[in-house]
Amino acid sequence: MAAALILRGSASFLCKPRTVHTASLALVCSRAMASKTPVGFIGLGNMGNPMAKNLVKQGYPVIAYDVFPEACKEFQDSGAQVTDSPADVAERADRIITMLPSSPNAVEVYMGANGILKKVKKGSLLIDSSTIDPAVSKELAKAVEKMGAVFMDAPVSGGVGAARAGNLTFMVGGVEQEFDAAKELLTCMGSNVVYCGEVGTGQAAKICNNMLLAISMIGTAEAMNLGIRLGLDPKLLAKILNMSSGRCWSSDTYNPVPGVMEGVPSANNYQGGFGTTLMAKDLGLAQISATNTKTPVPLGSLAHQIYRMMCAKGYALKDFSAVFQFLREEENL
Repeated sequence: MAAALILRGSASFLCKPRTVHTASLALVCSRAMASKTPVGFIGLGNMGNPMAKNLVKQGYPVIAYDVFPEACKEFQDSGAQVTDSPADVAERADRIITMLPSSPNAVEVYMGANGILKKVKKGSLLIDSSTIDPAVSKELAKAVEKMGAVFMDAPVSGGVGAARAGNLTFMVGGVEQEFDAAKELLTCMGSNVVYCGEVGTGQAAKICNNMLLAISMIGTAEAMNLGIRLGLDPKLLAKILNMSSGRCWSSDTYNPVPGVMEGVPSANNYQGGFGTTLMAKDLGLAQISATNTKTPVPLGSLAHQIYRMMCAKGYALKDFSAVFQFLREEENL
């Protein structure tokens, strides 16, 4: 493991000129070379695609896989390597990032018939940026550890825009001694990389964040809808909210009302962004965790029901901010 840690170490200190002894020089060189070794990336969806592109921009050779071949074509055309299975990725790379839709997808990619663990190398660093059940992250970590590798959960916040800009926030759970090795890669895709504790705590932080996000988005949609029906101009109302105590990310950065902001899903018929199905899934994870810990989350439970209703009424593929449109259509909700 010590050798693996050396190979994955950050080479950022190379920027400082100083006297280096022969043994230290060997260490420096091995670390510099490690940064040039391939990085596996599995899951090239709305989030994974720009994340993997940012790794390429930072000079990392990426070995990619996605269950949908068309998702890989763009990377193949640009010269990146594309494989036929997660196992093939593990055979060619000892640092792998996964970005998957759900817990079952993650279990399949890691432990399936052609999963990562079929060909994972000892000492490999496996970073899962999916949002899944913390209990599943812990199960995967145990399975990975039995193979002599290291697993860390590192879910993200910020949405597709932040993924493209490389400004994501990563919430990382795992062995603290491995955090710097993970951070070397994650800082290529995000501006905030926060260590949360043992495996599963990254997922816990993400679930709490998304529950609050869902609640605040519904609240913003309700306030905007009420204000509009009371005769207020939506842009004026948004301006007032954003200079007052009601201000939140859903109102000032991701406003759900069409015509209020540019460059957000509400300005594009709620296309792109973070899907309603995914929000409903994350709220379901929050409900499971709340039940397991006997934590009262009445607003989180109501938000979960609202997003489930949206999925049943044709909003499944729309961005979650489409809750504004949903509420305007539900006169008798």
